[in-house]
Amino acid sequence: MNPDVAHRLAELADRYGLRATAADRLAMLLDLVAAEPSAITTIRSPAQGVDLHVADSLVALELPEVRGARRIADLGSGGGFPGLVLAVALPDARVALVESIGRKVSFTRRAIERLEIENAEAIQARAEAWPEGLGVHDLVTARALAPLPVLVEYAAPLLALGGSLVAWKGARDRAEEADGRAAAAALGMKELQVRPVAPFRAARDRHLYLSSKVSPTPSIYPRRPGIARKRPIRASS
Repeated sequence: MNPDVAHRLAELADRYGLRATAADRLAMLLDLVAAEPSAITTIRSPAQGVDLHVADSLVALELPEVRGARRIADLGSGGGFPGLVLAVALPDARVALVESIGRKVSFTRRAIERLEIENAEAIQARAEAWPEGLGVHDLVTARALAPLPVLVEYAAPLLALGGSLVAWKGARDRAEEADGRAAAAALGMKELQVRPVAPFRAARDRHLYLSSKVSPTPSIYPRRPGIARKRPIRASS
């Protein structure tokens, strides 16, 4: 492991009060990503991934809704960010990494085994076609997956009452936010809150969007797979 990467992981472990073994596991995860031959992420170098993947995932621990979560669904988990990172950081939580692409699911399953992450499981499914996940999570996470109204529609049916969606986004898009608010209102979710975050020194325009489930999801949701993207809820609809 690059000593600079090891030092940075130690800084992050200290910043977020992680257990002593967390930095070593996260280092192993970065090495697995770098060695993986299939296309699971465009950022493969541990020197870049330590901030762009790990620090960016851990910044959600600044939200009490994430710190206190005990059953988490990470949608579109890809190479395991933020899902595997949160599983390492929150050993008392159960984390489901939900991904529809087989090669990515295969990678996360191998990573879970290699890193001995007993509180995580990889599930090959679309968020809209996962009946076992309906109504049982207190946190749904999504990073680089879809526009806000689509994410709200994916998350609401999976959340228990009082549970929360946390979505990672870059620069603010007012039209997307308006659509996200419309989706939240339609799906029994609280109006989206925007939290600017600084996961690493060079980060710019990084935001977390937070919404909690305040009433039951209407029975027409989840819609059939693909419909949320094709016909998203919009502010003008």
